[in-house]
Amino acid sequence: MTRLVVVGGGISGLAAAWFAAEAGFDVIVLEAAPQVGGKLRVEEVAGVPVDVGAEALLTVRPEGVDLIAALGLADERLAPLTTAARVRVAGADHPLPAATMLGIPSAVGPVRDSGVLSAAGLGAVAAEPDLPPLPPLTEDVAVGPLVRDRMGREVRDRLVEPLLGGVYAGRADELSLRATMPGLAAQLATGGSLTAAAAAATTARPAPPGGVFTTLRGGLGRLPAALAAVGRFEIRTGVTVRDVRRTATGFVVECARGVERSVLDADAVVVAAPAAKAARLLATSAPAAAADLAGIESASMAIVSFAFRDVTVPTGSGLLVAGGERLATKAVTVTSQKWPVAAGGLTLLRASVGRIDEPAALRLDDGELAALVQRELRPLLGIAAPPVDTRVTRWGGGLPQYAVGHVERVARIRAAVAAVPGLAICGAAFDGVGVPACIGSARAAVDRLAGATMDRGQ
Repeated sequence: MTRLVVVGGGISGLAAAWFAAEAGFDVIVLEAAPQVGGKLRVEEVAGVPVDVGAEALLTVRPEGVDLIAALGLADERLAPLTTAARVRVAGADHPLPAATMLGIPSAVGPVRDSGVLSAAGLGAVAAEPDLPPLPPLTEDVAVGPLVRDRMGREVRDRLVEPLLGGVYAGRADELSLRATMPGLAAQLATGGSLTAAAAAATTARPAPPGGVFTTLRGGLGRLPAALAAVGRFEIRTGVTVRDVRRTATGFVVECARGVERSVLDADAVVVAAPAAKAARLLATSAPAAAADLAGIESASMAIVSFAFRDVTVPTGSGLLVAGGERLATKAVTVTSQKWPVAAGGLTLLRASVGRIDEPAALRLDDGELAALVQRELRPLLGIAAPPVDTRVTRWGGGLPQYAVGHVERVARIRAAVAAVPGLAICGAAFDGVGVPACIGSARAAVDRLAGATMDRGQ
C-alpha cells in the first residue's frame, strides 16, 4: 500500500484521511494538538454538551450530509427549531430580511417589511434596478464598494457587514466577491442589475427538504471523533510537523513531539493545515505555493458560551450586530431556542467576539472577556442575571480572509502544489470556510493523488 501522511487533524485532514483510506492508501494523520477536530469541538456548559466551534453545516452542498450518512449518523441529524434571526441597528432590533444573498437584497419588499433601513436607504434599494446597468464583471472586486455604490451605505453596513462578518470575521470592503459569493459573481459576469443578480443567485440553489442547516445530536463537534473512531487510519496527536521535503522516492516529514525529534517517510502527503503553517511546511518542496499561502491573512475570534437560569430572551435563533454599534459582541446565538437540545430548563447561548481589525477585546483574559460580553447581553437580550456557567473558547487565526483576487491566488497555489508529484493541499483557506467546503477540498485533494497513483500503475 502507498503510505500517505496527512498533516493536520481538523475536519479537512480527517476527511482527507477517510477518502484516502477508501482509495486504498495506508494513512497516518499527524496533529499538533492533544486531540483532533480543529474548529469542531464539543464542551460542556452547565453539564450540557454544546458546540464551541462550528455549530452547523449547510445542506445545499452535499459533502457534509454525505459524510455524515457514510459514518452511519444520518439518524443523528437535527434540524433547527428556528432560523429567524434579528439584526441590531442603531440600538434597535429588526428581523433579518428574507431573500438576501448574504445581506444583498434580491427584492425591496422583505427589506421594507423588516424596517432595518431608513427611508433613504430603502429608496436606494428600490432605485437600484433602474440605475445604469453594471458592466460585465471581468475582474474580481470587493463586496463592500460594489454594494455601497449600487444600494448605498446602509445596506453594506446594516446587512452585508454583519452577515459577512459572521462568516469570515472580516470586512465587506476587503472581501472578494468571487470567493465569498461565487454564484452572485457568475450572475454578474454579463453585468446588469445587482438586485436581479442576487435574485437569480438565491433561486439557483433551492433549499433542500429539511432545511438549509443541520447539525448532530450532541453537537457537530462529534463528527471528528466519529471519523477517528472508524479505525481506517492511524492518528498521532501531539506531533508538530516541522518540514515536508520531496526526495527522489517520496517525502521526508520532519516531526517533533516535545523535545523528541523524528522523521517519517511517505509516498504522498496532504497538507491540511491553516495557510500560515502550510506556507512554512511547503517552503522547501513548493516555494511558489508557500509564498502565495503566506499572503492569506487570518482573523482571530472567540466564542463565549453561557448558561442562564430563569431568564427570558426574545424569540428566534439569535441576533447579529451591525457596524457602528460599538460593541465587542458581533453575534449571539440562542442555542436552546435554535436547536432541540436537552437544556434542563436552562437558557444556553453563545456570543461571537473578534474581527480582522478589532483585536482589543481578544487581548482581555478569559474572565474579563466573559464579563464584557455579559454586560453587553443586557442591552442586546435584556439579560441582567448572572450566568450559572461560562466558557470562553478562543480560535486564534481561525478564519482565513478571502481578499480580492483570492480565487486566482488559490489557482496558483494548486498549480504549484500539483507540480510536485505526490503532494496535495486542502482546507478552509481555499474554497470556503464551512464544513462542507472543507470536506469537498479534502475529496478533491485525495482524488488527484489517487488518480496519479493509478496512472503510475501502483
